[in-house]
Parts: sequence; structure tokens; C-alpha cells
Amino acid sequence: MSFEGSYLGANDRISEQAIMECKICWTPYEPAEGDDTRQVEPGTPFSALPEDWSCPNCSAPKEQFMVLEDPGAPDILEASRIRAATDRLAADFREVYNAKMRDVPIVNKALQVEAVAFRKHGDCLLGVLVSQWFMNLVLLPDAGQDWSGLRAGEKEVISFPSGDYEFIHNTRELTGGYKACSLFSPMHEFTRQKDATDVARAVMVALFQEEHRAETDRSAEIRAAREDELAAVDAAAEAEEAPVDPAPTRRAVLTGGLSQDAAEVRDAG
Repeated sequence: MSFEGSYLGANDRISEQAIMECKICWTPYEPAEGDDTRQVEPGTPFSALPEDWSCPNCSAPKEQFMVLEDPGAPDILEASRIRAATDRLAADFREVYNAKMRDVPIVNKALQVEAVAFRKHGDCLLGVLVSQWFMNLVLLPDAGQDWSGLRAGEKEVISFPSGDYEFIHNTRELTGGYKACSLFSPMHEFTRQKDATDVARAVMVALFQEEHRAETDRSAEIRAAREDELAAVDAAAEAEEAPVDPAPTRRAVLTGGLSQDAAEVRDAG
């Protein structure tokens, strides 16, 4: 379904708050009010109206409505801008997978490259990149930032409420400069894409929780797991990803618990 007169009728260009207006009789449709004449509940966005819905005043079809006002438009534009940046990032690593990693034993072919939960963070964009062989916390330059001069392999410690994390600089053809902090590698403990993306979203929440600064009594377990991961990553050096630190860092403590949560979710499923 499309509509006339605004954004070429693209529903993805309007938010759920958009107030639409019939271009025949100028009757508005306000999501907050719904439509009593068709038993449409208050809070129903224009894009969710039934296909056969029509103007309650003149019976003009849904396609004859135009955008009158859209308080949520800035959020739509922001999301579109972030998606453009993360699409480039994902495209870069799909190319790495197809060109270098497809037949490497450490890859988990149940997974796919996906940029998860990216959002604005200061002058950067912050989120998690999931792939068949790693999960990384990633910082991308936001508008007006130029990271083309980053030198691959250089390290930088960046602070969050949950602690200090070591990021490694790198560049890719489409993405340009970016900074990555390894969370998981390899990815064999995830059997479904949803398990991996659920953990990625949990990381984005836990990263800003101060209670994760406290060390736990799982350090020895985390150290052993990370030593195994380091050996696997060394065996696939052509992946060009950051090596996993075998020491129990703040990052390891944070993701250790999340990894366990993912395993429980997987087992329950």
C-alpha cells in the first residue's frame, strides 16, 4: 500500500506518529485518536490501517491521504542515516566472509553478518557487529568525523560506565576507519542468529551499567575460555580481526555472563 502526495507514497518515510490528511476533503487521520467509524483503536499508526480503510468523511481510499504533520520524522531520518553507515559495515564483512572466511574451520555457518543495535554515542555511532566468526563492539565515525587516518592495529582504551575497553583501529573499503573491541571469537556456542543478536543487544545495555565494573568469581573460567579462543583466532590470521586477550578483562567479565545467558536460552529453545 502507498499514499499520494508525500515521499512518493513510501510508508517507511513516515513515523508511527504521522498525522495524515485526506486530499479530497481535508479530513485528518490522527493515530492518537484512531477511527471510531471503523473500530480502529487509538494508537494505530496510519501504516497499520486495514487495506480497505477509507476516509470516514468522503470515503476516499487510503491512497488519497497526504502527510499533514509528522512529529516522529526526525527519528526516521536519524535511523535512516545510521542504517546507511551500518549497511556499509555489513557489506564490507560479507565480502571478507565470501573472499577469505567461507571455508575456514572456525566459521559458524548458522550465523550471518548483521549490524545490531547501533545508535549515536557522542561523536560516534556505537553498536555490535555479528558475523560467522566474531562478535565485536564497533565504533563508527558520525557525520563530520574523519577517521580515514586511523592506522590498522593501533590500540585505544575507551571508557564506558561498565569499565574500560580496548579497541583496535582498522579500515575497510566501504566503511573507512572504524574501531573494534572483540566480544566473542569464534562463534560456535551460538546455534541461531537470534541467540547471537540477543546477546549483542544485551551487551549494548550492560555496557552502560555501572554494576558491571565489579569483578566476579568467574575469572578463572573466563581466562580458560579466552585462551582457547586465542588459539582458534591465531589459526585463522587471515581474518584480520583483533586477537582475543586471554586475560580476564572488564570486557571478558561482561561477556562471560552474557555468553552463559545465551547458552541457557539456546538450551531452553
